[in-house]
Amino acid sequence: MSIWTRISDAIAALTKGESLSEVFERLKTPPERSVAFAIAVVALGAKMAKADGLVTRDEVTAFREVFQIAREDEAGAARVFNLARQDVAGFEEYALRIKGLFGEEHSCYCDLMEGLFHIAMADGTYHPNEDVFLGRVAEIFGMAENEFVAMRARFVPDAEPDPYSVLGVSPETPISEIRKVWRRLVRETHPDSMIARGVPEEAIRLAEKKMIDINRAWDEINGAAA
Repeated sequence: MSIWTRISDAIAALTKGESLSEVFERLKTPPERSVAFAIAVVALGAKMAKADGLVTRDEVTAFREVFQIAREDEAGAARVFNLARQDVAGFEEYALRIKGLFGEEHSCYCDLMEGLFHIAMADGTYHPNEDVFLGRVAEIFGMAENEFVAMRARFVPDAEPDPYSVLGVSPETPISEIRKVWRRLVRETHPDSMIARGVPEEAIRLAEKKMIDINRAWDEINGAAA
């Protein structure tokens, strides 16, 4: 059974008058949390896609890139997207419900935020309203400002990414400490670690860009220190 079939089943269980955000109350334990993660990315992504005033085909396509949606599952994914887009509940309510679901599991929020950044940049433009949206979601999730800045540095090509910002360290940080940060990020980005956190297998592609970026940043810093 695909994750989109499981998502459709979860949505079908909603009673009349409930919003999509109510789904999170039903998905608090594994393996259902992988369903909640997918709904969270799609639902918040649908809200964010409206932040710049326009839902583009590129942004919709970005969901396929994140989740590798099979053709037979496209209708289910589209239903989640449209339900979230039409839902009167605001994005902050979604983010708060997600925080209630995952608690203080910080790595899950990093995974989710990376999916949202991928969607935000799908049309090649990072709109100021998207930055406000993502900043507020990160705040609700409890992400530190420097971690949000590091993530934005990896996704937003306003300038050549600073390798220190990508790893969330400073040029004054000892190289031995930077190595520890790099190794921790590599461990957290491994597919097995992501699946253990509740990231569905369909979304493991989220790790590919992160792994490339953190390794490139480490190589640049380590090369300069050699």
